[in-house]
Amino acid sequence: MIGLPGEGEGVAGKPPKPVMRAYSIASPSWAEELEFLSIKVPDGPLTGRLQAVKPGDQLYMGKKPTGTLVLDALLGGKRLFLLSTGTGLAPFLSVARDPEAYERFEQVVIVHGVRRVDDLAWHDMLSERLADDPLVSDQAAEQFHYLPCVTREEFHTMGRITTLIEDGRLFGAPLVGDTRFNPETDRVMLCGSTAMIRETAGILEAAGLTEGSNANPGQFVIERAFVD
Repeated sequence: MIGLPGEGEGVAGKPPKPVMRAYSIASPSWAEELEFLSIKVPDGPLTGRLQAVKPGDQLYMGKKPTGTLVLDALLGGKRLFLLSTGTGLAPFLSVARDPEAYERFEQVVIVHGVRRVDDLAWHDMLSERLADDPLVSDQAAEQFHYLPCVTREEFHTMGRITTLIEDGRLFGAPLVGDTRFNPETDRVMLCGSTAMIRETAGILEAAGLTEGSNANPGQFVIERAFVD
């Protein structure tokens, strides 16, 4: 959780409550600074103000990070698919820069779906396969793959993530392995829009994958902060 001090007058002489929202940490676990991915939502009580934050401004943070998008919530496998839309990319920027991901999986794949090309955050870094990362650049050069897709503008890969799954483009070269999800070898993390998560989870369950949690690792996990 991150937030900003509340605006206006409080109640009974108390200061207004801070405006808090759930945000995924985009920086890797070893980093000394925290990174977040945010967009400006029209009339949003927090995002509009975040755009104007300057060094030295007061910012609130939750005491403890929570969530299921961690490697310990998944069983071992060969391919790790990190499927995201919009700002749902954020936690996967952290996972993809974790050396453990490359120790546990032979291939690590970020798929990022957006409406417009300009929405492809971190596109250059991901396209270069994390070449400047101080810890995983060597492993990522061989094991990391990035598939951006766009729905409302011309782009080399157009369509929704679910469409890419159904027509097989998500599993195309340079990936190695099955051309569909295999519960024996594939593990998946989902983060993004409610519709994408719901539809993709249905596809995964139909393919025989079971949802996991921190207490009971499985074959796919969902960031429920994004789910209705």
